[in-house]
Amino acid sequence: MNRSFKAVSGVIVLVCAIAAGCNNRSPAVTPSKPVEVKQVTITGASTLAPLLSEIAKRFEKENPGTRIDVQSGGSSRGVSDTRSGLADIGMVSRDLKPDEVDLQRFRIARDGVCLIIHQENSVKSLSREQIIGIYSGKIRNWQEVGGANAPITVVNKAEGRSTLEVFAGYFKLDTRKIHADVVIGDNEQGVKTVAGNPLAIGYVSIGTAEYDRETGIPIRLLPLEGIEASLKNVANETFPMSRNLHLVTKSQPEGIVKDVVEFATSPKVHDLVRGLSFVPIE
Repeated sequence: MNRSFKAVSGVIVLVCAIAAGCNNRSPAVTPSKPVEVKQVTITGASTLAPLLSEIAKRFEKENPGTRIDVQSGGSSRGVSDTRSGLADIGMVSRDLKPDEVDLQRFRIARDGVCLIIHQENSVKSLSREQIIGIYSGKIRNWQEVGGANAPITVVNKAEGRSTLEVFAGYFKLDTRKIHADVVIGDNEQGVKTVAGNPLAIGYVSIGTAEYDRETGIPIRLLPLEGIEASLKNVANETFPMSRNLHLVTKSQPEGIVKDVVEFATSPKVHDLVRGLSFVPIE
């Protein structure tokens, strides 16, 4: 009897221990699904790259889980990458060419292109004919245009840069026949080259030049056809060598790409557009 009681008691104790152990187990954890990151790639005009980088930061902050990669390389790259699918959005700092009208375009801002010289250069202005003469190699000395007796260092943009296309188009220059001593890529490189050489002349985005001059970089913006090179005159459309800045997509944008384009062309980023020395599209 005692032996049976002990046996039954042992079973009860074992069952209770097992039950207690089960109750003390940690609840099963269901593994969480990884957060999907939506990625957008933007390539193209170096003129627009700093602006799009700032717009991307703001968009990512307002839309967690989004990653926007902005790369420069020139407007031609923006068009090519968008067509091939390497980029979701292209940056083009000029009007589209006739063979590019298959792309969807969205105006994001306005800008102008101006000639710049070193602050120490005594030349105050150049005529259209003088500018053409300098860039075609017919005028090689500053003395020929009212300056010091010293050779002119001609700074030109690399092929594929929209600033070159705007400049050459305005002055009707054949880009293959431009006489250049220095070939540069982006606008900041152009400003640094001219600021570092009192005998140099170049052309860059007005927004970049105006900003750099105000920060103390020794350059002067030359007027064109008697009109001061300034963002104010770009905004009122009196400065003759101005341009529209665009985003382009291969087809009508959808999903996250559509969201980015709509955000980048909305009043939500006008402060960034002005802050980067461009004129917003109202």
